[in-house]
Amino acid sequence: MSEHDALRSSGAVERVSERFYSGVWGVLVRWMRVPKEPPTLPVPEGEEVLAIHPSLGFLRYLKFWFWLVLFLTDVVFVALWVALIGAIPWAGFVTTPLWLAIIIVPDIVAYVAIHLRYDTTWYVLSNRSIRIRRGVWIIREISLTYENVQNVRVSQGPLQRYFGIAKLQVETAGSGGSAGAHGGGGSASNVGLIEGIDHAEELRDLIMARVRASRSAGLGDEHAGYLSHDQQGMWTPEHLAALREIRDLALAR
Repeated sequence: MSEHDALRSSGAVERVSERFYSGVWGVLVRWMRVPKEPPTLPVPEGEEVLAIHPSLGFLRYLKFWFWLVLFLTDVVFVALWVALIGAIPWAGFVTTPLWLAIIIVPDIVAYVAIHLRYDTTWYVLSNRSIRIRRGVWIIREISLTYENVQNVRVSQGPLQRYFGIAKLQVETAGSGGSAGAHGGGGSASNVGLIEGIDHAEELRDLIMARVRASRSAGLGDEHAGYLSHDQQGMWTPEHLAALREIRDLALAR
């Protein structure tokens, strides 16, 4: 198979896969009730929520690995097919449909899986927490409050740098900085993985700023914004003053 033929075949597979995926996505949305919109967070009225979707560079990054694995595996299967035709011509021709299915069907399935992974991944940030959602068959969500966030690390390999993306690992109390845990599926749900982001440093700074704001709020007036009107009515200025005095005495020790 020449390079020109391989490129033309890859383009044909991608066009077929795109059409197939559009139909699959429609079926999943209707019958499996896959949410097309980002997850919602309980926030006070008027508070803005930041919903982030992985960048297109992440989709290109996933497709790069898809085409690399596709090329390697298809070369192996085509070589086996040609070898069979050379050794037993009738057997090679009779099993042609089987070989085509082995070569093409997994490619389409993998292509669809890549797009599903991309389309169903969301990262939502409020002033109090982060919610990460991914998955289709089983939708996984993880919520991380800023009070528990210990560290946010940016990771970017050479290939990710080429596609202009990076990933954030949000570590919370109890995570132990485990590099193997994944957001939405960590072993103890203590690590959130935000991947495929093209503004990782800015997002890290935003998260850490909200972490600092959350910790500095303490018993102050900033925290009152998260209480309901009924709850706020239970606390008079005298109550808050007494609580602040207790806090200051405890910190002074």
